Amino acid sequence: MTDLFGDDPSQHNTPHTVREDAPLADRLRPQMLSEVIGQQHLTGPEGAIGRMVAAGRLSSMILWGPPGTGKTTTARLLADAVGMRFEAISAVFSGVADLKKAFALADKAAAAGQRTLLFVDEIHRFNRAQQDGFLPFVERGTVTLVGATTENPSFALNAALLSRAQVLILQRLDHDALGTLLDRAEALEGPLPLTADARDALIASADGDGRFLLNQAETLYAAKIEAPLDPAALGTFLQRRVAVYDKDRDGHYNLISALHKSLRGSDPQAALYYMARMLTAGEEPLYVLRRLVRFASEDIGLADPQALTQCLAAKQAYEFLGSPEGEVAIVQACLYLATAPKSNAAYVAQKASFKNAKETGSLSPPQNILNAPTKLMKDIGYGKDYAYDHNLEDGFSGDNYWPEGMEPQTYYEPVERGFERKVRERMEWWDKKRDELRGPNSAP
Repeated sequence: MTDLFGDDPSQHNTPHTVREDAPLADRLRPQMLSEVIGQQHLTGPEGAIGRMVAAGRLSSMILWGPPGTGKTTTARLLADAVGMRFEAISAVFSGVADLKKAFALADKAAAAGQRTLLFVDEIHRFNRAQQDGFLPFVERGTVTLVGATTENPSFALNAALLSRAQVLILQRLDHDALGTLLDRAEALEGPLPLTADARDALIASADGDGRFLLNQAETLYAAKIEAPLDPAALGTFLQRRVAVYDKDRDGHYNLISALHKSLRGSDPQAALYYMARMLTAGEEPLYVLRRLVRFASEDIGLADPQALTQCLAAKQAYEFLGSPEGEVAIVQACLYLATAPKSNAAYVAQKASFKNAKETGSLSPPQNILNAPTKLMKDIGYGKDYAYDHNLEDGFSGDNYWPEGMEPQTYYEPVERGFERKVRERMEWWDKKRDELRGPNSAP
């Protein structure tokens, strides 16, 4: 596996020589940290890496960022900058034997007064036991660990390992950074056979991945194209990069969080964008529908009771029509939720009532509202003096339904929005009527 500028982390402790026929990414590999593109927030004088290099000492770190952002290059240049021996392994290709060999070499180097930077590519692919194996060597300073991962370290790495390493986030390369990378390629290889608009389209197609961009540029150079391509011709010649989206990992949770919060914030345009991001990247439509159903109850509730109905109808329509026709129904449900009045009163009520129920779960309801199907139950008072609300004025008795010894609680508080405004008026009327029926000095 190579990084942004062609480094192979399986090659360790050897000078990096570049062949004339090496890939373009390898020939453009930076020679100094200041040449690493798009990560100045880390490598600059005020950045975490810049400060460590200036001090001449590195702490163990985890480099977390999307593919093609220069994680391996940064690690190699870090070792050079502070005069450390560089040892690299990849969790994709390495096992316990490789780790033992790396630690043995680091121990030998330490005995000779040489510090080792151990770079572990795709470190999240090591299991928990293998990750724990790093701890004693990191703690006694045999190695300074620099791990690289595309996965959220909070989920992918042991807490013990994270507590001994600083997490540094590498940013997705923006348009300007990718443009600078193409400038370097053109300075080396000559102008790309592209119009200005096609050049911008090529940068956009990389989706923040510098390695992908250089590979595409190399393909264009190799094709010996004479007339500059416009965006349409470029699109025909090159494939667009598939958006990064792991359905069971960080990208998945980031986008569903963005969708949920856009809906909650009543922004239908943003909500549609994030939903489209998920569906076009291959997310299961039924998963999106499940999240919309959840939102309808959690964030809208009785402010608009039709919200839940709309989502369930969209599910039924999608199951009936399939893709792509049924996806219009999902869009309709998304728009309905985004534009509906919002209330989390039902969600708050659920949390509070469930908590209270767990704390008071053994209390018996009042005897007058208990069913009495047998003579014994009637004899001991079950159902005695029960007030049948339908037979009373206004269809309301105002009776007490709470267990003896428990004060009435308030879990559900409707908001002054949508249909819940009517519900609130109704509940306030019942409260007033209940007070009138019980009298000012009556117990609840």
